[in-house]
Amino acid sequence: MRQSSEHVVDAPPRRRRRERGPRRRVSTLGWVGIGLTLVLVAGSIGAYAYYRRIEGEIPREPIVVGSRPPDTGALNVLLVGSDSRAGENKKYGPNLKEIGERTDTIMLLHISPNRDKATMISFPRDSMVMIPECKSRAGAVIPGGLRQINAAFNEGGINCTIKTLESLTNIRIDHFVKVDFTGFKGIIDAIGGIEICLPKAVNDPKAKLVLGAGRHVVNGEQALGYVRTRYALGDGSDLSRIQRQQVFLTKVLEAVTDGGLLTNPAKLNAFLLAGAKAVTLDDQLTLDRMLDIAYSVKGLTTKELKGITVPTEPYPADKNRVQFSQPAASDFFESVRNDVEVTAAPTLGKSAAPKIDNGQVRVQVLNGTGEQGKALRVADELAAQGFVVTEVGNVAATPKTALRYAKKDTADGPAYGDAVAARLSKEKRTPVAGKVRPITTQPYKVRAAAAAAPGGPVIQLVIGADWPGVRVVSAIPDSLKDKVVDSSTNPCL
Repeated sequence: MRQSSEHVVDAPPRRRRRERGPRRRVSTLGWVGIGLTLVLVAGSIGAYAYYRRIEGEIPREPIVVGSRPPDTGALNVLLVGSDSRAGENKKYGPNLKEIGERTDTIMLLHISPNRDKATMISFPRDSMVMIPECKSRAGAVIPGGLRQINAAFNEGGINCTIKTLESLTNIRIDHFVKVDFTGFKGIIDAIGGIEICLPKAVNDPKAKLVLGAGRHVVNGEQALGYVRTRYALGDGSDLSRIQRQQVFLTKVLEAVTDGGLLTNPAKLNAFLLAGAKAVTLDDQLTLDRMLDIAYSVKGLTTKELKGITVPTEPYPADKNRVQFSQPAASDFFESVRNDVEVTAAPTLGKSAAPKIDNGQVRVQVLNGTGEQGKALRVADELAAQGFVVTEVGNVAATPKTALRYAKKDTADGPAYGDAVAARLSKEKRTPVAGKVRPITTQPYKVRAAAAAAPGGPVIQLVIGADWPGVRVVSAIPDSLKDKVVDSSTNPCL
């Protein structure tokens, strides 16, 4: 095994303050459930005061779940579709009104820190998961245990649902939006209906949907039937229904952003009023927060919204239930968590260094965490993004992750190290001169494309106990790309 003869030179990583661009007049983005969150409400003091009045009509609940995952700069909004049969919803099952409410729909909207990509993550309601200890709606302690995921909402409300999802994914949920049956219908009616496509005629009394095959513009009642129907379309599974719901949401987004809603004061007013009656929000999702979000996502369009379902497999004890597939589900959640870097603004008064492409950089990956196989996994992630990994190995226990280059490479080592630093999550790490001596090394596997190795300096990536992860290009791993639902997906499902 080869070993480096250079000694260690420690230098603390320099933090760069995240810069915000100037605020401009905001354009609008909104879709069902998240509609009020991302809708244009700025323009004049009078308009602001008007929407402030509407805001006061929205019921709210605080998020109280104890210990939370770290804030990564991403925006994560939980969308819960309540199946409560109380009030005007009793016609969808009057005999069920005493059992409380479960979640027909559990979706997590993940917007990247750069606000340039949105991923709608669906959690199948039939998933068997470990629900942590929660408090009931009456304040009693509910023991943790293995149960169907939507039981968290029925037993402990929105806070138990958030606590459950955060424990399963380690993704921090910033806000929530709860929509019930009647509220959903009001939003769709205010938009003016949504076009759907049926591959065959449907007659589903339970979902109250009777329509022929082909394309239809459905109103609120029909739209609700379309997203609720399960056995009349597809393969009868909840997974098939989730895919239709994701397609439907992309159509709602198109209707809001491209259908003239935002330029029609009467329709926009009806939409906002319907939204105020339709939703329950967390108490931090104020109008000012909505405005801040709307500013940040002004460039986001339907093309950037991707729908994906958490990878699942049959639950052995009950063929009517599913469980998360491993390691696919864990890998997916890690990809979402690692979509955390916000591009730093260049320092004023300094010329930008020449851009170094990933394919120009050779990297030696060394594991200082003691976790078996860590160097190889990180090497695979870097190689997938075009870096030329030369070796993997181990070093003594290391508290801090570092990027190092040889002292003889002080001229161009920092630029090559910066290329790797740009692909690491969280704060920017500054490459330092002086390499560490590995305990063991071995050549990395042969590259798929046997191109000539670049001639620049070899950058040493030392993985420490604070390892932040490799920033992913997309929150959806390549292994799940064929499961994505977006604006190009065939709507005739």
